[in-house]
Amino acid sequence: MPLLVMKFGGTSVANIDRIRRAAKRVGVEVARGYDVIVIVSAMSGKTNELVGWVNETAPFYDAREYDAVVSSGENVTAGLMALTLQEMDVPARSWQGWQVPLRTNSAHSAARIESIPTENITSKFAQGMRVAVIAGFQGISPENRITTLGRGGSDTTAVAFAAAFGAERCDIYTDVDGVYTTDPRIASKARKLDRIAFEEMLELASLGAKVLQTRSVELAMRYNVKLRVLSSFGEQSDEAGTLVCSEEDIVESNVVNGIAYSRDEAKMTLVSVADRPGIAAAIFGPLSDAGVNVDMIIQNISEEGRTDMTFSCPVDQVKRAERALSEAKAAGELNFHDLIADTDVAKISAVGIGMRSQSGVAARMFRTLRDEGINIKVIATSEIKISVLIDRKYMELAVQALHDAFELEKPG
Repeated sequence: MPLLVMKFGGTSVANIDRIRRAAKRVGVEVARGYDVIVIVSAMSGKTNELVGWVNETAPFYDAREYDAVVSSGENVTAGLMALTLQEMDVPARSWQGWQVPLRTNSAHSAARIESIPTENITSKFAQGMRVAVIAGFQGISPENRITTLGRGGSDTTAVAFAAAFGAERCDIYTDVDGVYTTDPRIASKARKLDRIAFEEMLELASLGAKVLQTRSVELAMRYNVKLRVLSSFGEQSDEAGTLVCSEEDIVESNVVNGIAYSRDEAKMTLVSVADRPGIAAAIFGPLSDAGVNVDMIIQNISEEGRTDMTFSCPVDQVKRAERALSEAKAAGELNFHDLIADTDVAKISAVGIGMRSQSGVAARMFRTLRDEGINIKVIATSEIKISVLIDRKYMELAVQALHDAFELEKPG
């Protein structure tokens, strides 16, 4: 039998009626001749509730027990989905992570998948099971403790199973009907993409688009797993949603395929840093040790042996960054005059594989922002991306203007 992986997010299994709706979709694929591996998230809101209970019980909790608690939401959904399929006369059973077993490292609450043995589930398919319902987001450590994969971990679980079992495709069912050129809530002309390249999706996911979890796209690109993003509330169709695939599977696309944004950004500047060999390591080493996720980095021209260093990071990591750099200064490892944090900025990014072969994208982007009276604070580029930091109050205006400037409402 050909194999399909279907993943249902929290909103798609939020209650019994929605679980039944999802199960009917699985039943359609079984009727088409597929064996199906279903990956389920916890019911919408349940993980947050479980995390809240942990924090209320033990603010400085044992991470092993945290994982034991928060992984339970997926177990409930998996059992209910299997029962629903059985009521539809579809041979199904549920599997928790340890039963597969999905093996991870020991990094509780942020574990990484190390292996997925296929023997147990394959043998059950051979015995007549048609659907294996897997509790997403969880695995088992070398110490035989339950682990969780971090937020969005069910997406990663789904792609990892598709890779391990050589699935024909991995369908991600969510509350949106595909990947759009930008957020439709901001730009009314936003268009759903029929296809998008792995690299573009990875950039969009890392830059603020919340349709897919970044690690899941990385896995899909590494193992060339075709991903389809579609709504669990729309019509069932082979043409529905957005296919995330290799660049070779896309005949033609726009130079820019998407505008991403992140409002939770901060710009931090170290004023008058001693300009000497190793200064970057002295700054970003302590930030890394403190778990600060640095993105854009700009160094000014040195004058009289001093320079300014600017970087961006998530706004909720500003205090952590300030403490790390202040401690480095107090220890004599770093010398700077002042540390200025601007927490009222947003990051806007234009993404497209077409940038590799066509010039002028940066000029058009900067000209568009200039015409709207928007000042650029920091610029960062890659082969298929241009990102800028701007004042947060201009974020929606910038997204709309750039979407219009690159004519993203038109198909490629």
